Order: sequence, then structure tokens, then C-alpha cells
Amino acid sequence: MFDEIQKLVKELLKDSAHDYDHTIRVYNNCMLIAKSETGADLGALQAASLLHDVARAKEDADDSGKTDHALLGADMAYGILREAGYGEQFAETVKYMISTHRYRAENPPATLEAQILFDADKLDALGAIGIARSFAIAGKVGEQLYYDGSVEEYAQENLVGGKIGGRIKDIRKHSFQMEYALKFKLLPDKMYTRTAKKLAENRLRFMENFIAQMEKEVRG
Repeated sequence: MFDEIQKLVKELLKDSAHDYDHTIRVYNNCMLIAKSETGADLGALQAASLLHDVARAKEDADDSGKTDHALLGADMAYGILREAGYGEQFAETVKYMISTHRYRAENPPATLEAQILFDADKLDALGAIGIARSFAIAGKVGEQLYYDGSVEEYAQENLVGGKIGGRIKDIRKHSFQMEYALKFKLLPDKMYTRTAKKLAENRLRFMENFIAQMEKEVRG
């Protein structure tokens, strides 16, 4: 069954920042975190980690911004698992996990398995791989390489309401170090498991050093 899921994921995910390689890294993160958590359902984690981004391409193709890949992907994963012969309870468990894995979701993960998936996915946004993914996305959407200003100035210029936490108005004015300031550095405190928090803090230090070096080079 998992061979079939892997084949499906490879077909659906083409974006370099949310591709099959990202899926496997999230899968591996889930397995690593689960080793330190008692009672985690490994089968559900395996299925959910492999299927968590199956609707990502549909969200990216929707210019209206109304498609939520977490919610749509949860429904798609449920259908895939039921069609493959998995029981309703298992499919519902995986569906819930995927529906709550998004960073900005209004429904935070409440089960251990959902929290592990959330943490595993966020870990892949940090560290060296997080930097690489960020610039892959930046190149795709046309972000500037560097924003030469403070977070407060950026918020006034490019966030709805002029406030930190507001929606980005023009993605072309966004940059990696602003994404770091507004999201990445907050991730360890948003995570649920001790293992993920520890790994996140180590990865965050790497990103901090990268940004410090980048700023030196920008300023000559």
C-alpha cells in the first residue's frame, strides 16, 4: 500500500519546495520524533506524512487563495485510504492529522499523532534545508533577495493593516530574512514535542548565522 501512496505522491507533487523529497523528510522527522513519544500510532504517522501535501498543487494553482491544501488534502487522503481498503477509523485519524498540520490553521492539532506531524513538517522549514526551500520559493514567486529595512518598516509597507501578523500584500516585496523574522524564529515555541523543539532550536541557530553573514555581505 505504501508503495502505491509513494507513487501517487511523486505524481502529484512537482514543486521543489513541496515535492516528494520534502514528503520523505517529513516522514523521517515523524519517525524520529515518535521514538521519543509513548503510544504514537506509527501506521497513522506513516500514512499522514506521505499524504499531507497531496493537495498542495491545487492550492498553488488557485489564484483566488480560497483553497486550503490542509483541508482539501485531508479529504483526498481519506478517499485514497478508503479506496485502498483501509478502515474508516484509520482513514478518519489520518484525515484529522492532515487537516491540522498547517502553520496558520485555525484548528490546532489536539492528538499526539497530529502534533508529531505538525512538528515534523515545521522542522523542514528550518536549518539548511529550510534556507534552500525558502529561496526555491522566492525564485518561483519573484521575491526580492533581501529587504533592506527593519521588521517594523516592512510591516508598515507590505503587511495588511501595517501590523506584524498581517497578510502579505505584495509577495515580490517579501524576502527570506523577513520570513525568518515573522515566522521561522517563532516555530520552536509553536511546536508540541520536546524532540522537535530541541531540533528546531539547533536549526534556528544555523539560520541566524546565515542571516548575519548575509547582512554583512549585503552591506559590503
